[in-house]
Amino acid sequence: MMGTETLQPGDALIVVDVQNDFLPGGALGVPGGDQVVPVLMRYMARFQSRGLPIFLSRDWHPPNHCSFRERGGPWPVHCVAGSPGSMPPPGFQAPPSAVVIYKATEPDQDAYSAFQGTPLDERLRAAGVRRLFVGGLATDYCVLNTVKDARKLGYAVCLLTDGIRAVNVQPDDGRKAEEEMIRLGAVPIHLENLAA
Repeated sequence: MMGTETLQPGDALIVVDVQNDFLPGGALGVPGGDQVVPVLMRYMARFQSRGLPIFLSRDWHPPNHCSFRERGGPWPVHCVAGSPGSMPPPGFQAPPSAVVIYKATEPDQDAYSAFQGTPLDERLRAAGVRRLFVGGLATDYCVLNTVKDARKLGYAVCLLTDGIRAVNVQPDDGRKAEEEMIRLGAVPIHLENLAA
């Protein structure tokens, strides 16, 4: 059951890895990944209208990143820093105040979570943030790990279940990831359940 959540001071939006390579047709396209773009833009507009902070994480890999198959990793080459695939799609316009967090920037360190090896926690605490609204790509990897770290760090979390899509290497990976995030305390919400 989804209750209604009301935005308040101390809330922030985290949009995980909405980048061309994770959209259909990209190097590591998430099925239906393009469907989250208009939904997440509406979330951004809602947060911007309330003057609440927005953070965007981006995979920003060096060309020889350890997650790439050529180096024994599980994935095709994707989101090489500065490449067209690493950029957000043309229709995904973040407000100028949004903060971009670059992750997995070191050749020998992978990072699915937007917190791992980044200043995200420090930036959130400096802004007085206590509750995170998390959406983006992909449910079963970077969204899952971002939510897990957020809960470990003591943040309340709302999971934007209408603004996530899964890779589903195994058919129900996305469902299992959602269940795990909810078990860890994330509250599932949809845009229509978010009171302005």
